[in-house]
Amino acid sequence: MLLTGDDEAESDLLNGADPAATAAAHPTASIAWAHLADAALAGADDGADIGKVIQAYAYARTGYHRGLDQLRRHGWKGFGPVPWSHEPNQGFLRCVGALARAAKYIGEEDEYLRCLDLLNDSDPAAAQQLGLA
Repeated sequence: MLLTGDDEAESDLLNGADPAATAAAHPTASIAWAHLADAALAGADDGADIGKVIQAYAYARTGYHRGLDQLRRHGWKGFGPVPWSHEPNQGFLRCVGALARAAKYIGEEDEYLRCLDLLNDSDPAAAQQLGLA
């Protein structure tokens, strides 16, 4: 499945726009939520800062659901390829990866494994690119 992406949000982020402002202006753009989740996880000190972990979890879950909405509108049935190599897919896949990491930090093993399964079903290269393989 190949998503169309959000050119305006992607351009804003590439030009250094604040990811929170980008998410507010383009709430359906998974890439903006992925940037927020990744930044929160980077400040989470390997899970020691639970507040940052929960922020990352919430951002990642939002971007994940926005991506699912887009995938379903494009005919995706909940399984099958979502290639990492197609850049507009990366926002969704990054959110799934961030959700996996945040879930692991809070001990939500079932969610962590479910996210890994989704990444591997979508494209095993995604898990490798995200450091989860």
